[in-house]
Amino acid sequence: MSAAPHALRRQVAQWHRPLMLFVASMLVLLAVSLAGLVLDDRVLQGAPVWLKPLKFAVSLAIYGTTLAWMLSLPHRGRRWTSGLATVFAVAAFVDVGIVAVQAARGTFSHFNDTAEPFEEAVQRVFGMGVMSMMLANLVLAIILTVQRVGPDRAASRAIHAGLLLAVGGMLLGFLIPFQGKPHTGLTTDGVPVPLGSGHSVGVPDGGPGLPITQWSTTGGDLRVPHFVALHGFQVMLLLALLLTWLAARHPILRDERTRAHLIGVAALGYVGLVALVTWQALRAQPLTSPDLLTLGAAALLAGLTTVACGAVLTAARRGGGLATPAAARRGGEAVTGAGQDGPPPRSR
Repeated sequence: MSAAPHALRRQVAQWHRPLMLFVASMLVLLAVSLAGLVLDDRVLQGAPVWLKPLKFAVSLAIYGTTLAWMLSLPHRGRRWTSGLATVFAVAAFVDVGIVAVQAARGTFSHFNDTAEPFEEAVQRVFGMGVMSMMLANLVLAIILTVQRVGPDRAASRAIHAGLLLAVGGMLLGFLIPFQGKPHTGLTTDGVPVPLGSGHSVGVPDGGPGLPITQWSTTGGDLRVPHFVALHGFQVMLLLALLLTWLAARHPILRDERTRAHLIGVAALGYVGLVALVTWQALRAQPLTSPDLLTLGAAALLAGLTTVACGAVLTAARRGGGLATPAAARRGGEAVTGAGQDGPPPRSR
């Protein structure tokens, strides 16, 4: 039997414990939510009542795992980053717990303006949790973006860009209550509940939506930019892995500076994508039904990103800065070798 799976389990066991406990709790909630979707036929605002806890469990399990892996890389200020990650794990656990409890009760976890003392207390705790998660991520991003995380520039840039995109995604979540309009929703028992806001633009919440995500197919939906930006973290890391894999086959990518520049271009393009879907949602336009103006903007963004990538590759060819295969392998270790010893991090 290969020793690789055992080594991987040993590395994962050394990752940030509060985050990994949080991830484990999200996997438990995922199992409970799946069972609820099968056994509980209640519907809340047009969607199965257990769909929201399921989506939160999947999203935050992925995010928590990514964050735990990142903190296993060599970096300065480990005591601070570990403490901030613990704050994030605790706040996220409480908030997702509220989502699950409210789903079990058949009522709303977001924007619930019910005057009952219990509901008011739940909303205060929920709001404090959201703010704690965002601030913890913001400070984490500040600490880590002023240093090089790990020995590879491309991986470091992917981490920096991903963290900033995730913080931007959390900030975009605050756009939802600011633009939404107060309305009334019905619990699964048919009890009217005053709601202070909503995520849809131009149409009421709870209308026709995409499978699973339930993003509106009749109007704008601010959950789209929130999701796209938040998971830019994973997109940037996957891009770094892809470029490392391609470097073994294409010598021009063996220079880590070239890969870092390509990730920088991709990050700017991704910021443009977030801006585009935000603009589309605010114009009350469904993600699935872009008009000519949106399509033109998307084509322009894709064209500019492609031209910028071409310019990076052209400059690399002219410079002749091709790294050796050994250098490419070191680049792969920067992305995949979490928990291994390496050179001390250096400032950018």
